Amino acid sequence: MDKYEIIIFWSNEDDSFVADVPELAGCMAHGDSYESSLANARDAVDHWIETAKEFGDHIPEARGQRLAYA
Repeated sequence: MDKYEIIIFWSNEDDSFVADVPELAGCMAHGDSYESSLANARDAVDHWIETAKEFGDHIPEARGQRLAYA
């Protein structure tokens, strides 16, 4: 997996951790724990990229900046 930035935060509205991948439009995931939201986000990135390839869409290059954000 490329090194896309993943920002994880707690959402009271969703009562879960939310993982946002800002470099990939609309790519988000959630989980009951920080770790599960991160794992789900990694899966979401893989699916996002697979879908973009399937449709011939542009795939942004990972900037690889903040790789851990708390």
